Amino acid sequence: MGNILRVLATGMAVSLGILCAQQNATQEKAPDVPPAAPATKKDNPIKATPEVLAAAKKVFGYDCAMCHGTNGDGKGELVDSMKLKMKDWHDATSLEGISDGEIFDLIVKGKDKMIGEGDRLAPAKVWGLVHYVRSFPKKSST
Repeated sequence: MGNILRVLATGMAVSLGILCAQQNATQEKAPDVPPAAPATKKDNPIKATPEVLAAAKKVFGYDCAMCHGTNGDGKGELVDSMKLKMKDWHDATSLEGISDGEIFDLIVKGKDKMIGEGDRLAPAKVWGLVHYVRSFPKKSST
């Protein structure tokens, strides 16, 4: 019985050593993989079709309007209770100097009290939201 236990213990120790060596080899390879490029430098790859804007409007209504307002005026129902300072996106200057990629990153990563969408939205949906946000000044000028 004692020999069986020694053989089992030796086998487990060898297996554990192999497993640790494999994990270390995997961890050593990870730095060779380049990090994903931030979207900040990217142009919007999605066309602003009526279908894309309609889908983005729906997402905006569920996820964004509570703070940004249903029409992007920055007067959502949570603004006062959360003590938020929101921009009125109907003012064309409110988005000046902000690239589509930067808006994309803000939506995905969030900022300050805004929680980012992360992986909850497919990139195409986020790019659609970028178009939708960009459409607010155009809507108010007509």
